[in-house]
Amino acid sequence: MILRYSNENDLILDQFAGGGTTLVEAKLLNRNIIGVDINNIAIDRCKEKINFNHKTANGKVSIRKGDARNLYFIENESIDLICTHPPYANIIKYSENLKNDLSRLKIKDFLKEIKKVAYESYRVLKKDKFCAILMGDTRQKGHIIPMSFEVMRIFEDSGFKLKELIIKEQHNCKATGYWKTNSVKYNFLLIAHEYLLVFKK
Repeated sequence: MILRYSNENDLILDQFAGGGTTLVEAKLLNRNIIGVDINNIAIDRCKEKINFNHKTANGKVSIRKGDARNLYFIENESIDLICTHPPYANIIKYSENLKNDLSRLKIKDFLKEIKKVAYESYRVLKKDKFCAILMGDTRQKGHIIPMSFEVMRIFEDSGFKLKELIIKEQHNCKATGYWKTNSVKYNFLLIAHEYLLVFKK
């Protein structure tokens, strides 16, 4: 995504910086990047990950604690590419009781809050530039909840146009005993993919 949709010295945003992967790749590819996360543990992890020197890695990395729903510290139309991976509602909780952590919200509430993320993304991104969001689905009571498509519609309603819909296979999935047993017992397939939604402003 970074190579295809940005150039060297461009400014990238990852407002769910998490483990810092996007920050590292941007630095290696000579892009400047702003990494935002609401979780101090994630912030510390990101700082560790980008703390390296390489003669060809000249991207500047700025890490900031903040909320993806309110990027007040980023100017309108100042970002060249958004490349991010939000939580999938409360499928995996990334904190115990951190206020404003979207990974603690049930799906309905998560989708309501992701609208604010979409509007902020649209505000800060330059015209004709791209926003790439990695999203997955979940299952409740044996039925698929297509969160990725809900998020896709929310971003479209915010003004974005869908450029690409890429299916990312999960080759490293390890089904736990619980899921494997239940998939046989209740006759459902394990989810082994995510969607990479690429939007254009």
